Formats: sequence, C-alpha cells, structure tokens
Amino acid sequence: MHTLVFDGSFQGLLSAVFTVFEYKLQQVQLVTPQQPLPLFGNRQEVITHTAQAQRVWNGLLRYISPEARQQLYKAFLSEQDTMPQILLTYMQYAFAQQAAVEKNFSHPAVLAVHQTAQKVHREKHRMEAFVRFHLTKDQLYYAVVEPDFNVLPLISEHFEKRYADQQWMIYDARRKYGIYYDLTTVTAIEMDFNTSLQQGRNIAAAYDEKEEQYQHLWQQYFAHVNIAARKNTALHIRHMPLRYWKYLPEKQPAR
Repeated sequence: MHTLVFDGSFQGLLSAVFTVFEYKLQQVQLVTPQQPLPLFGNRQEVITHTAQAQRVWNGLLRYISPEARQQLYKAFLSEQDTMPQILLTYMQYAFAQQAAVEKNFSHPAVLAVHQTAQKVHREKHRMEAFVRFHLTKDQLYYAVVEPDFNVLPLISEHFEKRYADQQWMIYDARRKYGIYYDLTTVTAIEMDFNTSLQQGRNIAAAYDEKEEQYQHLWQQYFAHVNIAARKNTALHIRHMPLRYWKYLPEKQPAR
C-alpha cells in the first residue's frame, strides 16, 4: 500500500492524482496531515504543484463534461474524510474507461460524488439566500455564516455580481476564514475572532449608526409579509433550517 500525504487543498489532491499516474502506483491511499497515518507500507509527501494539478484538471475534460468536473470540486468541498479517496477512484475510473462515466451510477465512486455534490450545491443556494449583511462604521458590509460544507469558494461569484458596488466580507465562523471584496476582486482572508465575536452578537459597537434602524425595518417587513393564518412551522423550518437562524436579523427578538 502506498500512502500519499497531500496538504488538504484541492490542488494538492490533484497533484497527488498526478503522482499516482506518473509513477503508476497501485493500491494508493490519500490522506491529509490531519488524518492518522497507516503503520505499514510506503509513505510519500506530495508537494502541491500547480502545473501538475492543472494537467489532471484539464485532462478530465476529455472524458467527462464540465458539469461533471465541477461536481468533483463540489464533492471535495464537502470536507468528508473519505472524499479524497473517492475522488481518486472516480478519476482513475474515468481515465481508464476513456469514455463518459458521469452517468454510470452503478459505480460507487460516481454515485458518491453525484450525491455529495448535490448536497453541497443545496448548501450553496441556501447560503446565497440566507447571508445577511450588517453595515459597519467603516462602510464595510459584514456577514457571518456557518455552512455545513465549505461553500465560500462557490458563492463568491454570486455576491461579487450582486454587490459589485459595495465592499463586503463574508466570514465562515466554523472554518475561521472569509472572502473579502474590495470593489475590484474577491480574496480569501484568514481571521480568528474570539468566541463571543464569532457569534456575531457583540459587535454592535462596530456597526454604522443606522444599522440598528435597518435591522428593525427588516424585522418589520418580515412580520408584515407573514400571514399568521397560513403559518406552517414544519414547512418553514424545512426551507429555512434552525441552524441558520442565529445569523438572521428577522429571527432575532425585536428591540
């Protein structure tokens, strides 16, 4: 058994796949430094190499569609420990068959990637719908989220197009990093707030003086559009899971 240790990034994973094919390795296990290493077998550190990763990424388009390739990336963002191994199996299968394999759901890796990518895609849409910005005194629109999957790379384009004329930052409190838009480009930034700030509840002092008024108006708007006679709590929670509520102004007690 060959154990390849990559840095946990998507480019690192693709570099590991390149290594598998370059050296024609058999019985390969992919792990990150955070995962336990097997006691026996050969172990090799994989250096992330952009050109090698790009060759694998481009080569996939010879056998699967752009949409199927994007599913591989979404499945990776699920952060499941077993996903790197599943993605390696999927890519080995695609390159070996040299034919479209993305609809062959009888193959365990193809099915796992398809199902996981769908879950990540749903979380992406939820984040695009449930991000609520607050305006700070330095005119930065700031939002905190805690998605189940690492979807910030997937939602950045949506917010860049929608709020192209505003500076904004979306911070993932679970993964302790964010994306920041400076009116020109979106960049990933690393931040480590203290516990109270991560909840987004004790930073009111940093808000613009009109922010509280905006939140109050937002709460009033939702209170008036809701029709009490048609209230269906179960359906409401299904479309807006409880875990998102703590960052939604309309779900906070009115002041």
